Amino acid sequence: MNAMNTHYPEPVRVEAVNRHTLAVIVDNEPGVLARISGMFSGRGYNIESLTVSETEEARHLSRITIVTTGTNAVIEQIKAQLDRLVPVHRVVDLTLQGNAIEREICLVKVAGQGEHRSEALRLAAAFGAKSLDATLSSFVFELTGTTEEIDRFVRLMSVIGLVEICRTGIAAMGRGAEPL
Repeated sequence: MNAMNTHYPEPVRVEAVNRHTLAVIVDNEPGVLARISGMFSGRGYNIESLTVSETEEARHLSRITIVTTGTNAVIEQIKAQLDRLVPVHRVVDLTLQGNAIEREICLVKVAGQGEHRSEALRLAAAFGAKSLDATLSSFVFELTGTTEEIDRFVRLMSVIGLVEICRTGIAAMGRGAEPL
């Protein structure tokens, strides 16, 4: 029996699951990405988006941007475990820093003729998408924006004749003059 001498179980406390964007500075060496992704998979954490690129060639450093979800306790645990990995120099939760700038690039192939073709061009112009390739029966558009903007564009294009999508994942940076 619980503290109140009742046979009913304690109410289950439900914590909110939040989306966080983490910037991780690591050594640019073989196996680093495998160690980081292995840490996530080994503990059952999901990665919604992952981008990696060398950012400081002279110092052989790369920046990994990871978008993940979890309760506050899970996010703190992820950050602590990332920070303990040997090739990791710094872990910053851009979500906690404030309004980080987040962008994603998407390539979208759309097939259609007649009215569908002209509607695809109108929608692309409305979203500011750039036409990279055009044939008599298809287009390839490039769109840069927030995840939500790209999701909306893809939903609209799926009605017209979406053929293929390629997305880069989130690239994010904190606002202001301070470096990571």
